[in-house]
Amino acid sequence: MTRVKFNFSAGPAVLPEEVLKEASQAVVECGGTGMSVLCMSHRGGAYEALHMEALAGLRELLRVPESFAILLLQGGATQQFSQVAMNLAQGKPADYTLTGQWAEGAYKEAGKVATVRVAADSRKEKPARMPLLSEIKTGPDAAYLHITSNETVDGTQWKEFPTAPAPLVGDMSSDIMGRDIPWDRFGLVYAGAQKNLGPAGVTVVIVRKDLAEKAPTTIPVMLRYQTHVEKDSLHNTPPCFSIYVLALVTRWVKAQGGVAAMATRNKAKADKLYAAIDRTGFYRGTADKAHRSVMNVTFRLPSEDLEKAFLKEAEAAGLSGLKGHRAVGGLRASIYNAMPAAGVDALVSLMETFEKKNG
Repeated sequence: MTRVKFNFSAGPAVLPEEVLKEASQAVVECGGTGMSVLCMSHRGGAYEALHMEALAGLRELLRVPESFAILLLQGGATQQFSQVAMNLAQGKPADYTLTGQWAEGAYKEAGKVATVRVAADSRKEKPARMPLLSEIKTGPDAAYLHITSNETVDGTQWKEFPTAPAPLVGDMSSDIMGRDIPWDRFGLVYAGAQKNLGPAGVTVVIVRKDLAEKAPTTIPVMLRYQTHVEKDSLHNTPPCFSIYVLALVTRWVKAQGGVAAMATRNKAKADKLYAAIDRTGFYRGTADKAHRSVMNVTFRLPSEDLEKAFLKEAEAAGLSGLKGHRAVGGLRASIYNAMPAAGVDALVSLMETFEKKNG
């Protein structure tokens, strides 16, 4: 496979070339089965093996304890905004840290089905940052404390997870499989696959089994975690192809050395890109240096006209998806696990050339 462009989109995002090549072949015929992976019955042995491989790969790579269940659901992280509260609030208030657009979305949706409170709010801080641990105020009666581990719009990331009396719930859509997770602090982690795990269509939920068991039986069957715990996420037809690609991604991460190797590689990519941003002042990072994301690097140029010119040159150079989120503008380079170092090198080279011409 020959790379045509480097895809810096925040999601759906870049996937490993090895995974894309194998998946493209499996669309026609998968692993000697004589069938396309798109046509396999989710009740058949061939698909079941791939399904279980995805679950086992996640458990191994993320070091998930046996006291947690791993679920492969649909609806994206956005569905989890309300589903978490339905299952875990259980008549108690839930505390939320408001750190950006996605955290705010989770808070608003949860508020439709449960009582929610603000534990910390850093949305108006400039440069963008996460709350300090000392700023988080949780109630002793909270069912859980919700965090968004990485805000893709503002390019901020929790560098240390909070510790609270209640279990943490984490939206880790954009940095899962790129960092260690202290499971003793968490009750539930969820992540849309389309950034670090695979294509859009499957959502990973990792929930403490005792919390899932306690959820009210009045919750609609497909929205109750225990339904999927008991059926290994096969209560109904799952998003089979997305789960198959997820299994391939777990194979790839293992071959790269696991999550620790991904974290080291991602930090090196981010450090190189932030060094280019900070070098002269022509480029300006928009996130506080202590809270900068290693997954989504956000920056501005001296003017919007220059930003438009930069994006035009980037597309011509095969660097795609660098336009910042429409809510904030600017530029954003998403450098998830599958973004090769060569992609960051190409972006840094363009930044240097563009500055020489326009600085």
